[in-house]
Amino acid sequence: SIYEMFGNECCLSTGEVIKVIGFKINKLIASICENNEVSQLSAKVELPLNFPGLYKVVADKTPYVSIEEITRKISIGPTRFGHPCFYSPEDIKLANLTIKHGEQITFNSVEEVNGTMAVNCGVVRNNQSHSFTLPLSQEGQFYECEDDQIYTLKEIAEWKIPKCRNRIVKLSNVLHTWDCSNPLPENFDGCLILTPVYEVQAVMKFRKDIVHILSDLDVEVKDITDCYDISSFLQPLTLEDIFERTSKEFPMVAEIMEGPSGCPKPYNLLYTGKEIVIYKKYQATRVLASEIRSDSPKRHFLIPMSYKGKFKRRPREFPTAYDLEIARSEKEQLHVVATKAFDSPHEELFSVSVGDQFLVQQCQTTEVLCEGRKKLIDVLACEQILSDAYKKVLLPMYMEGGFVEVVHDKKQYQLSEICKHFRLPFNVKVAVRDLSIEEDILAAVPGLQFEEEITDSYLLISGASSPVESWEIPVYRLNMLVHLLNKDVQTVVPPVTKTTVEEVSEEQYYMVRRYENQSLHPPPRPPKKPT
Repeated sequence: SIYEMFGNECCLSTGEVIKVIGFKINKLIASICENNEVSQLSAKVELPLNFPGLYKVVADKTPYVSIEEITRKISIGPTRFGHPCFYSPEDIKLANLTIKHGEQITFNSVEEVNGTMAVNCGVVRNNQSHSFTLPLSQEGQFYECEDDQIYTLKEIAEWKIPKCRNRIVKLSNVLHTWDCSNPLPENFDGCLILTPVYEVQAVMKFRKDIVHILSDLDVEVKDITDCYDISSFLQPLTLEDIFERTSKEFPMVAEIMEGPSGCPKPYNLLYTGKEIVIYKKYQATRVLASEIRSDSPKRHFLIPMSYKGKFKRRPREFPTAYDLEIARSEKEQLHVVATKAFDSPHEELFSVSVGDQFLVQQCQTTEVLCEGRKKLIDVLACEQILSDAYKKVLLPMYMEGGFVEVVHDKKQYQLSEICKHFRLPFNVKVAVRDLSIEEDILAAVPGLQFEEEITDSYLLISGASSPVESWEIPVYRLNMLVHLLNKDVQTVVPPVTKTTVEEVSEEQYYMVRRYENQSLHPPPRPPKKPT
C-alpha cells in the first residue's frame, strides 16, 4: 500500500514488520455543544492541536465501572497532567480506611503491589493527605471530578481525552483576535464536543525515524508480537522518558529520531539524525518576565540566572493602596505619584488629587465614622510630599486609585541581585546586553516586568562530535524523540554552558504560571469598602 505522510509518499510492502509504539491524536473534530449534545445547527470543524485558546474540561457524566477500565482509558503517570480525580457514589471500605461517597480520589500511579496490579491513590482530609491503593479488580461506579484547571488543546489531546470517548470542553480564554480563518463563530465562548482522530506511531526495522500512520488507512495487518524478536527495533524515548532515568545512567549518547519543529536557536540545531550527548538532568531556576506594554499580545520570556546582562529599574504601577502595602520594603522607601483622583467618604481619611506625591509608611488601623457608628478599618499611613514640608495622611486600603513609582535608583543590577534584594513583580529595562549571546532578544524590549521565579526541569546536552558548548533544553516544552546509542561519551565533563533566554508562547506562559502557583495559597483579597 502506498500512502502519503506529511506530503511524501510512503510504501508499506507486503510482509514488512512494523512495531507499534503508541497511538496519538492527530487532530480534533469539534462540534458546538448545547445541553451536552451536538447542536443540530452547527457544522463539524477540524481543529489542529496548536489551535489557540485555553479550555476547561467538563467532567464526563458517564461512569467507569472498574479501576481497570480507568487505567485502560485514561493516562495515569508521574507528569503534571497524569493525576486524574474521581469519586464514588458509594462508600469504599478498605482494610484501614473508608473512602466516603463523593470524596475526591486522586490517582497517582499504577504499579504492582504484592503481586497484584493496583493504583496508588490519595484523599485529602483536613489538609492532610492519606495514601492507599485500589486493585485494578475493584468494581463500582467511578465518576470524574470537576476540574478547575485550564489547558491548551494539545494538553487536552495528550492527557484529558479518554480512549473511545469524546470530551466536552468550555472555551476559557481566547488568546488571539478572531479572523476569517478561525473555524469557530466570532465571539464564541461556549462548549465544544471534541472527537479525536488518531494516528498510529510505529518504527520500522530499517528506518531511524518515527512513522505516523493515520488510523483510517486501509491496510490489513497481523499481530506477530509473540513470535518476533522486537529487541531488533529502535526504542524511541521522549525527553520525559530520559528525565525519569536515574542520575547514575548519565551521561548518555543519543540520536534524534524526531526533532522539534519551528524552534529558534539553539533548538533549531536539534534536527533528525543528529547525535547528541545528554550529560545530566536537574531542576533549574528561571525568572518569568513579560514585556511591558498596554496593548496585547505581550511577549513572555524565561531568563536563566546565568544571564550576564544588566538592568535598570523602571517605574511600577499600582492600581490600589493595597498594592502599595504589598510592594513596600524595609530596605527603601516607596515614593509614588497619584495618577487618579479619589474622594474620601470619611473626614478621617485623605482625598487624593492627580499629581499628589506620597512616601509610603506602613499599614495600620483607624476608626472612622460610618452612618453614625464608629468602625475600625485598615488604612495605609503615608507622608504627602508638599513643596516645603511633609504631611502625615491616611489612605483607605480599599481605595481604587492609581499610583506610579518615582525611581531614584540609577544603579545597574545583575538578575541575581534583583531577585535577592527586591520583591517581585519588578519593572526593568536592559541597560547592558549579554555579550555572550549572539542575539540578545531582551535588549530590544523597551520594558520588562519580572513576575516570579520558577523552577523547571532541564537536560544539559551538546553535540556528540567535538562539542564546544552545551545548552539546557526544557523537558516539558520541547517535543523531541531520541533513541539511545551504545557509544562511550568522549568526555564526561560538559563544555561551557551557553546562556539561552527562552521566549515562550502565551499558552506556555499561562501553563508555567499555573504549575508554579499550584502549591501556593491565593493572595488575600484587598479589604472591601465599609458599608
